[in-house]
Amino acid sequence: MKNCDLLVKGIVRSEDKYLILAKWYDDCIADPYQWQFVDGAVDFGESPDAAVLRLIEEQTGLMAEIEQILYTWSFTIEDTHKVGIAYVCIAGNDPVILSEDLNDACWITKEEFTDYIKNQRVLKDIERAEL
Repeated sequence: MKNCDLLVKGIVRSEDKYLILAKWYDDCIADPYQWQFVDGAVDFGESPDAAVLRLIEEQTGLMAEIEQILYTWSFTIEDTHKVGIAYVCIAGNDPVILSEDLNDACWITKEEFTDYIKNQRVLKDIERAEL
């Protein structure tokens, strides 16, 4: 059986800063937490737009608005093809309230992305989309 999952990524912006989150990645490496943007799966019957706003609120406590779709991506793991949509979303200056599965949050400028985000595919996608 072949499956397809829809994922969304919320690149949350407030003025000239972007929100990154420290999420558990793998306890078999020296630094098990990796910096990344809000992300997650779209629930069955949910629109991608609604999903990204839900995930931002669930993971950070922030209310946001969608500004634009920035890029898409896809990859395959075993018999599941995963397709993703990355959004730029605007949030106010409210305090970030992290969900229990997150370790930390940080507001950074786009020039600081390479200092924090180690996933080269994400960095290339952002560069290509000219964020």
